[in-house]
Amino acid sequence: MEPTPEQSPHHAYPDHWEADVVLRDGGTARIRPITTDDAERLVSFYEQVSDESKYYRFFAPYPRLSDRDVHRFTHHDYVDRVGLAVTIGGEFIGTVRYDRIDDTGRPASAPADEAEVAFLVQDAHQGRGVASALLEHIAAVARERGIRRFAAEVLPANNKMIKVFRDGGYTQRRSFEDGSVHLTLDLEPTEKSLAVQRGREQRAEARSVQRLLAPGSVAVIGTGRTPGGVGRTVLRNLLAAGYTGRTYAVNRAFDEGLATLDGVPAHRSLGEIDEQVDLAVIAVPAHRVPEAVADCGEHGVQGLVVLSAGYAERGAEGRELQRELVRQARSYGMRIIGPNAFGIINTAETVRLNASLAPESPARGRIGLFTQSGAIGIALLSGLHRRGAGLSSFISAGNRADVSGNDFLQYSFEDPDTDVALLYLESLGNPRKFTRLARRTAAVKPVVVVKGARHSGTNPPGHAVPVSRIPDTTVSALMRQAGVIRVDTVTEMVDAGLLLAGQPLPAGPRVAILGNSESLGLLTYDACLAEGLRPRPPIDLTTAASPQDFRDALAEALADGTCDAVIVTAIPWVGENGEAETGDGQVLAEALTKAVAGGSAKPVAVVHVEIGGLAEALAAASSTAAPRPRTVTPAAQPRAATTATTARATTGDTPTAQGAAPAPAAPAAPEAATTFEATTGPGAATGPEATPRPGRIPAYPAAERAVRALAEAVKYAQWRRQAAVPGKIPEFLDDTIDEAGAAALIEAQLATAPDPRGRPLSHDEARELLGHYGIDVRPTLPAPDPEAAVAAAARLGYPVALKTTAPHLRHRADLGGVRLDVADEEALRRAYGELTDLLGKPAELLPVVQAMAPRGVDTVVRASIDAAAGAILSFGLAGAPSELLGDTAHRLVPATDRDAAELIRSIRAAPVLFGWRGSAPVDTAALEELLLRLSRLVDDHPEVVSVALEPVVVAPQGLTVLGASVRLAPPPARSDVGPRRLPNY
Repeated sequence: MEPTPEQSPHHAYPDHWEADVVLRDGGTARIRPITTDDAERLVSFYEQVSDESKYYRFFAPYPRLSDRDVHRFTHHDYVDRVGLAVTIGGEFIGTVRYDRIDDTGRPASAPADEAEVAFLVQDAHQGRGVASALLEHIAAVARERGIRRFAAEVLPANNKMIKVFRDGGYTQRRSFEDGSVHLTLDLEPTEKSLAVQRGREQRAEARSVQRLLAPGSVAVIGTGRTPGGVGRTVLRNLLAAGYTGRTYAVNRAFDEGLATLDGVPAHRSLGEIDEQVDLAVIAVPAHRVPEAVADCGEHGVQGLVVLSAGYAERGAEGRELQRELVRQARSYGMRIIGPNAFGIINTAETVRLNASLAPESPARGRIGLFTQSGAIGIALLSGLHRRGAGLSSFISAGNRADVSGNDFLQYSFEDPDTDVALLYLESLGNPRKFTRLARRTAAVKPVVVVKGARHSGTNPPGHAVPVSRIPDTTVSALMRQAGVIRVDTVTEMVDAGLLLAGQPLPAGPRVAILGNSESLGLLTYDACLAEGLRPRPPIDLTTAASPQDFRDALAEALADGTCDAVIVTAIPWVGENGEAETGDGQVLAEALTKAVAGGSAKPVAVVHVEIGGLAEALAAASSTAAPRPRTVTPAAQPRAATTATTARATTGDTPTAQGAAPAPAAPAAPEAATTFEATTGPGAATGPEATPRPGRIPAYPAAERAVRALAEAVKYAQWRRQAAVPGKIPEFLDDTIDEAGAAALIEAQLATAPDPRGRPLSHDEARELLGHYGIDVRPTLPAPDPEAAVAAAARLGYPVALKTTAPHLRHRADLGGVRLDVADEEALRRAYGELTDLLGKPAELLPVVQAMAPRGVDTVVRASIDAAAGAILSFGLAGAPSELLGDTAHRLVPATDRDAAELIRSIRAAPVLFGWRGSAPVDTAALEELLLRLSRLVDDHPEVVSVALEPVVVAPQGLTVLGASVRLAPPPARSDVGPRRLPNY
């Protein structure tokens, strides 16, 4: 909304204050500044507020607003007087206003830093979290304008408003004066206020997805009059799945006399439907979507699934259409899945929703699946079905213009029907938020991610989100830090999901291997070693082993305290007649099932090769029954989520409708990883209070696939155990850090560089800044000629190092630009002459002299800020080999003591730091402290956008920072701080 001429041009309309928010009940609303154009909206809003709410606002009967009131409440300077409104459908449902005041409570201007604040919310919308959202946004606005405190007068009977202030998490003071409660809120965010804000965000966004997945009624807009077509296909799939709610077919081209279609009411528009419609599936051409969205918004639809294509995947024009679609839907309080979506599925017995193009609804299970690709969604649905795994929910978001993987994580975190979350992602709109949400979710249930478009450096067509320039290896490291199980292919994702959904988490990496093939056992053994597991020598049952022998051996392995997991390998066994048994695999399935019936807390996986009937027997258990009541397992006692047992499976051929994806043909049975059910045992916590629950034993056609899935479970279980006791930032850092001094230096340096790209600091400036955080950089002295070099060495003391600092030679000892252990003046003059003779004139080489450091391992420590991912701390060994191999580890800032310890141990060359080949171990404690200090610097001062400490020589005792480069710039906007808001791409 543009400012009007009546508004002061000095204070332009602050469009960056506009925001879409998700309210407590999952609906959306728009928050924006109030302008002079809003007079009629304000009057209409006030007329719909009850007399009681008006009394609470004005402390007296106040039936209507005077012209003077309307002028006052719609004219703001956006500095000392600010008003915000919450709108749905363009109409006000709530307002908030602040007026800057002085110590006496009279109107004031800066530098006064206190403001009086007042709220008013329509009675019909109270209880939806409107006031709480307004408080977050008006507080952010006030801080931006230099206001540090809010004062509010509240009548004692106005309990709702008092609760809003009390629950906000801000530091507050309260007193009772002249018959009212006087509240003062300090607006500086606190840990509590941030926790409150994120808790509200989680509940609201989870609820918004839940409303989409569990609607009481669904209308399919664009249902064809004849069989075939996208809309008619979705309607057919809804009915075939047994959807428990009300279903409507909508098409403006229906004949007026048409009452039903496929047995459901048929209507020409939503306005003809007398009952509430919760979800609309839109399957009309893109140019007709705005009309359909408006019809939905005007009739109270809560959410949309837009299957229509022709948006951002078509280029710039389509991208603008997509943005307008999101704006239009949110203006009515609706969230969108899509456009260009494949649809959604919810297998809960009370819902049974298949509002997708999938011709066959998956069985009910404990796996939640989110995908940004319809084609990948088809493949995953088919693959999971073949492998005997059911789903709790499925979202294929298409261009994911609104509902995203972050929303799905919010929903999965608290969904009692989801034990494992699988996500196929092609872009990350808000990587900081994703890692935060993934860490919280992974603390209670596994999160498995495949990231597509890893190396393109661009987003896939249709994904209008910021592009992160950080390498894929860094993205992978940050996901691992957050507890995400990052795999490379959708096959690996399904393999891991099957194990995690049906088996307990392993207590460690020790693996027992047993089977009737020595060769297959050895292949499994080698695969375990390659994945970092600790396998025991395989137990060969011989080819004569019977299913009973398998049962006995598995039961013995499960009872053995020296192993943490068991892999069973099986080939066709020899029958009583001495011939290979190729028949009933059900016999082996039953034997293994009985072996785990005692309630083992160890995971079991099966590797099978060409056993006739086994694949069919495993796939037969392709559904699960309603889950038992359960509680979330504490992170201290990790377990994989469990599938419950026995329900229906949809089978048989279903005709493919026009516009729907054909059902993929199932591959040959031995190629599919499948599952069969154990009646007891797997899926329980590993503590003494563990209660075994029914689970499924996953089976794989190759040893490598089973072992890789088990290795991911081992790493995830270790992360869960560590996450139960979070790391800390040592308190000793506070005693040696001068945050104020660093801030003053940064402010002064940026004041001299108006360029928004910032400026690099000189060596001395960088040393001074880092010194404020206890990071000592060894000084260097310029040596433009031999005499200056000798003078510098005399000042620093022998032995010294002579090195070039020209950009093309920096940190390139291999090119001969460094001379170490120069012991005296004669050696220094000789070294100086050699450098200039070999590499060029001093003016080109920029030589410097530096005191020698104790011998040790050369390392590199860096910190940088990515606009999308945030501040990242990196560590590796110095030198070309580490750069060529990409052997660098990364962690998000702020880093804890545990993060720092893991950072230096996670590179492949880490053994060099710990006494490799008889060398002396170096002082890793000093290295960890350096990492923590650098992390603290970039976290405290986001203007520090890049730091490189190279080399850092780590000796057996202590370390020396020999070089440092620092770049300052105005900090990039943070997408994960500030008041809650939905992204706009």
